[in-house]
Amino acid sequence: MARIVVADDDGDIRDLVVFKLRQTGHDVLAVEDGAAAVEACQAEVPDLVILDLMMPGMSGLDAARALREQDATSALPIIMLTARAQETDIEQGFAAGADDYVVKPFSPRELAGRVDALLARKSG
Repeated sequence: MARIVVADDDGDIRDLVVFKLRQTGHDVLAVEDGAAAVEACQAEVPDLVILDLMMPGMSGLDAARALREQDATSALPIIMLTARAQETDIEQGFAAGADDYVVKPFSPRELAGRVDALLARKSG
C-alpha cells in the first residue's frame, strides 16, 4: 500500500481518482491546490503525487518545481493529470519535473496502472 497525494481543484475528478486508487489498495490524501500538495508532501513524504496542472494559487507546474527543489521530495514520483494536451503543455510538465503526464478525460484504470508502474520503478 502506497501513500499518494492527489491535488485537483475539481472535486469530481479528485473524488474519482481517490476512489480508484483506494480501490486498488492505496492510502490517498486529497487536496485542492498546489500549495496544499506541497505542504502535505513536506509534512509526510508520500510515495507518489498526482498534480492537476491548472489550479488556483499554486499551479501543478509550480508545485512540481517546488517539490523538485527540496531534498526530501526531489525524487518523489510526480504524475501530471490535466486537460492541457498541447505539445508545449506536455513539454512544460516534464520540464517542471513530472515523471508521467495523463490527459483528461482519462481512464481511471489506466491512471491506476501508471501509478503502479511508477511505484514499481521507484521501489525496484
